[in-house]
This record gives sequence, C-alpha cells and structure tokens, in this order.
Amino acid sequence: MARMYSRSKGQSGSKKPLKATVPTWVRYKPKEVELLIAKLYKEKNSPSRIGLILRDVYGIPSVKVLTKKSINQILKEKNLLAEIPEDIMSLMKKNIQIRKHLEENRKDQVAKRGLLITDSKIKKLVKYYKKDKRLPEDWKYDPEKVKLLIG
Repeated sequence: MARMYSRSKGQSGSKKPLKATVPTWVRYKPKEVELLIAKLYKEKNSPSRIGLILRDVYGIPSVKVLTKKSINQILKEKNLLAEIPEDIMSLMKKNIQIRKHLEENRKDQVAKRGLLITDSKIKKLVKYYKKDKRLPEDWKYDPEKVKLLIG
C-alpha cells in the first residue's frame, strides 16, 4: 500500500540496531544524560534537536536505550515539557508560511494542496493528542490565532 501523501511504497531507510544494549563507548550515566537533556532544553532546543545534539556532540546513540525513557518522558518528569507538542508546532509554522505564500501567489495550486495536507495532518495530530491527554479537550486549532501566537 502506498504512503498517504506521497506515492512511495517502499520501506527502505536506516534501521535501528536489533540489540537494544548500551554501546561500550558511551561514558555517560543515565542521571547525567537526564541533566544534559534538561540543560539543553533550557537553552531553547526542541526535543528532536536535543536527540541530534546528544548523538552528534556527546556520542549518545539512543537516549531510550541508555535511560529506559524517552526525551519527552524525561522532560515531563522535570515539568519542562511544552504545552503544545513539537510536531504540531512545526506543522503550524509550516501552515503559516504556506498561507503567507498564498497571499502573494493566489493561483499556486500546488501550494493550495500543500495547505490542505498540512491542515489535515494538524487535525489528525490534535485528535490524537486530545485522546492522549497531551492537549486539553477544549483546545481548538484556529489558523488566525496561531498566526498571532507564533508570529
């Protein structure tokens, strides 16, 4: 079966190692990694960016294998997690950029389709996060309010 918004069908790509063991070269303890994550988040890094920094700078291939918790779980324990999840926030920023582009280029049909796809992705994620209790039940996605919020 093909993917939803692209016509690709394959599953090729990089895979995680089969064994979930901590590599021998990692010299950080789980508590040190948790403190690093909190420090990096306070420096205005997103959870996905924190994972990249830990991988590239500190040589920690997988936080979950080392600490038995995800980066979001660690941030939630330390009460640092943002109220709007990162993936919705990035989709909303993309949506604002597309809307700004469409104001100048009204006949851009490809951008209109991209806007529809982005809107539907946001609505699906909002529905999921409401069910998962990460967003309040009365939270509504309104592009005009989001434009003021993100700016």
